Amino acid sequence: MFILASIPVGLLLGWLLGGHVSGLARIQLRWVGLAIAGLLFQVALFTPLGGELAGSWIPLAYVASSLAVFVVVLRNLAIPGIWIVAVGAGSNLLAIIANGGLMPAAPSAVHASGITVEDASNSVVTDTPVLAPLTDIFAIPAGVPMANVFSLGDVLIGIGIAVTIALAMRAGEAPSAGRAGGPS
Repeated sequence: MFILASIPVGLLLGWLLGGHVSGLARIQLRWVGLAIAGLLFQVALFTPLGGELAGSWIPLAYVASSLAVFVVVLRNLAIPGIWIVAVGAGSNLLAIIANGGLMPAAPSAVHASGITVEDASNSVVTDTPVLAPLTDIFAIPAGVPMANVFSLGDVLIGIGIAVTIALAMRAGEAPSAGRAGGPS
């Protein structure tokens, strides 16, 4: 949910910089179906039924779906601003892989957010994560709408989305991940 806030921020930034919403139509995302499938799979995976069905396969399923989304981001690197999303997604993926297929959350961040371990779904609370600076060490505090924990990677993904939107709104040419002169 933290990352969703980057959409209105990007729209506002683009507008303040003199851009137009019509510029968003020029973004040509490639392999978007794979990204949607990966994200929807994660949403389902971290429901009680999804967790029960996946059982001990949750870490592998989470890594695989995160990797699918990361591949889509890499496929779209030609779009201005997406490289920031790639750095954030890559750091999240690295932290997840290094910690056995789940994103560690700092106990202090979980406490500050007011969420319970069950609410954290894709996170595991631990004092000793591998690559700790890349894990969920930040919190949207309890009492604030959508209180939760988040990582540096999530911040970079949010910034990247906002920058990509703002740049597309200002762009005079069509930002595209395809090659010049032919379909991709």
